[in-house]
Amino acid sequence: MSESSAAAAEAVAARFEELYGSAPDGVWAAPGRVNLIGEHTDYNDGFVMPFALPHTAVAAVSRRDDGVLRLHSADIGGPVVELTVDGLGPESDKRWTAYPAGVVWALREAGHAVTGADVHLASTVPAGAGLSSSAALEVVVALALNDLFALGLRGWQLARLSQRAENVYVGAPVGIMDQTASACCEAGHALFLDTRDLSQRQIPFDLAAEGMRLLVVDTQVKHSHSEGEYGKRREGCEKGAALLGVEALRDVPYDDLDAALARLGDDEEVRRLVRHVVTEDHRVEQVVSLLESGDTRAIGPLLVEGHASLRDDFRVSCPELDLVVDTAVSAGALGARMTGGGFGGSAIVLVEEGDVPTITKAVEEAFAAAGSKTPRVFEAVPSAGARRVR
Repeated sequence: MSESSAAAAEAVAARFEELYGSAPDGVWAAPGRVNLIGEHTDYNDGFVMPFALPHTAVAAVSRRDDGVLRLHSADIGGPVVELTVDGLGPESDKRWTAYPAGVVWALREAGHAVTGADVHLASTVPAGAGLSSSAALEVVVALALNDLFALGLRGWQLARLSQRAENVYVGAPVGIMDQTASACCEAGHALFLDTRDLSQRQIPFDLAAEGMRLLVVDTQVKHSHSEGEYGKRREGCEKGAALLGVEALRDVPYDDLDAALARLGDDEEVRRLVRHVVTEDHRVEQVVSLLESGDTRAIGPLLVEGHASLRDDFRVSCPELDLVVDTAVSAGALGARMTGGGFGGSAIVLVEEGDVPTITKAVEEAFAAAGSKTPRVFEAVPSAGARRVR
């Protein structure tokens, strides 16, 4: 564990003791994620390729056996929120507490005897930036409770339960990628995940060794997955699968895409959604092949192609995300695309190591010229998934 991670764990543990009057039973951390390629494919049973960030949600937690759940966040402020585990119910809470409370509810619904907890949370994952701050919050609580109540659940199972918490308890129709990335990623690797059966392959992804960097550009434009646009696109994908007679759009072969689109007739919106998902799954497979063959720089054009598909077919980009991609590529980036659910958030930019200052400056100047808020730019380093840190 790095010095900064150790310091964060100690700070969260100390604040827990101030709040609750005793030391926590332990401290856990779960990361946010960047998705290298494979956007809006996870709820279509498709392929994704995220990796974990060094930015984490950290939770100090103690077990309770009296049915009481107490929650506090260093990032939100305010007093400790006290709930009862028997009183938890879907969409009953519209505050930040719905995420950790939803995990407790999901565990109990699945038959696990979670009888309460004291929780103090702090996160360095930027909220609303498309980097899975909510999934990190869910997974870190799930892992802590898994350990404290000796539930014996594996990472992919914790991810499933965390997804259920967000889908049903919070009411946001997210796929499985974010929670699985937070729970299962390994340092120095990207996770090739089949979201249908949750089979995984850790793909080595060490850009520094090859003289490259991957930058995250947080546009500072905020979004919310629980708002209606995300749900509309998921419904449109389900409609496309039903019209094509398949279980999910993942089952439409790339080589048969033109014929499938022709069968959809004049429903242009569904045609666009289907085209994005099928081509995006194909891009994920291409990126995996290139990385495994050592041709990492060749993934750049696929990132740009993926952004165009998200912008034009799925229509989840925004002017600020487009500005990052267009400016970075014009300034010499190997590739760039939006990452995350869209409607704001972040873009990723693949660059040669020596071009980092030039491309960063070009993006910042483009935002200033457009009158937009200065973006936050940082390097994305593939990091470890959820773990106990104290």
